[in-house]
Amino acid sequence: MRIGLIGTGRIGTFHAGVLSRHREVGSLVVADADAARASEVAERTGSTAAPGVAEIFAWGVDAVVIASATSSHADLIARAARAGLPAFCEKPIALDLPRTLGALREVESAGTLLQLGFMRRFDAGYTKAREIVRSGALGRLHTVRAITSDPAPPPAAYLPLSGGLYRDCLVHDFDILRWVTGREVVEVYATGSDAGPSMFRDAGDVDTAAALLTLDDGTLATATATRCNGAGYDVRMELAGELDQVAVGLDDRTPISSTEPKGPPAADKPWPGFLERFAPAYEAELDAFVRMVQGERENPCDGREALAALRIAEACEVSRRERRPVRLEEIPGG
Repeated sequence: MRIGLIGTGRIGTFHAGVLSRHREVGSLVVADADAARASEVAERTGSTAAPGVAEIFAWGVDAVVIASATSSHADLIARAARAGLPAFCEKPIALDLPRTLGALREVESAGTLLQLGFMRRFDAGYTKAREIVRSGALGRLHTVRAITSDPAPPPAAYLPLSGGLYRDCLVHDFDILRWVTGREVVEVYATGSDAGPSMFRDAGDVDTAAALLTLDDGTLATATATRCNGAGYDVRMELAGELDQVAVGLDDRTPISSTEPKGPPAADKPWPGFLERFAPAYEAELDAFVRMVQGERENPCDGREALAALRIAEACEVSRRERRPVRLEEIPGG
């Protein structure tokens, strides 16, 4: 199989390493807006560097992996669809609903495959939680708590391009909440704080956010996120039912300390970032993509799943801005 990889930034470089080692990928072609960076990654991974994106499509590939800047995702998805190529794309499809819906129409019209990169669906902890919830072992699920905390803010220049904390960060929690519970969000109430570094206020964003989400069976979920968690990278989910409760992301590298006399000790090596925490999941999602292209499995996360998570993020932005509960039915694209 010959795969074209578009984008050789941090996550693109990681994907290049994974794909170049994959037993079913015989050839990898990489391209980036920074041609020198693409050449460096190609040399490091034994791949071929293309002069630009046009060559990815012209040279004849079997599938494309899109890890470029968010602003390019929708156009590249549409381009892959028109070329009849299956595509894997890092989230999001786009930062707004009109462009997201437009890209999905292109895919549906072409009848091609699109897998979105919500890697938590491939994490062992979340997978186990899903199995437990679906088995009924927790009894009636009544409360879910989701946490995503970055150890340090991103560069200031990134913030205006990110789409904001709900679309860029909490969208992972919104997706995994649906996937683990099998339920849909029907209403949100969200708020945020920009009391941290001034660059968040300058970008019209928040550095810390919280949302209360009501699911269609009455389960209540909270989702919190911050860019300023100095203890380390912390991603967890707690699910509580009438019979039992479980936690995802609670291990010897979780960056939290107990104040109890007999509590567990602080982590010696707390997670420093998302690539370290979710490296096996990133590898598994690309393996799933290769297998899907080969016809060996169903699509584990198609574009409509990404749309559902984005609609929740959009509802949260409306709620934060207007200081009111927002029903999902108010958000277009449902």
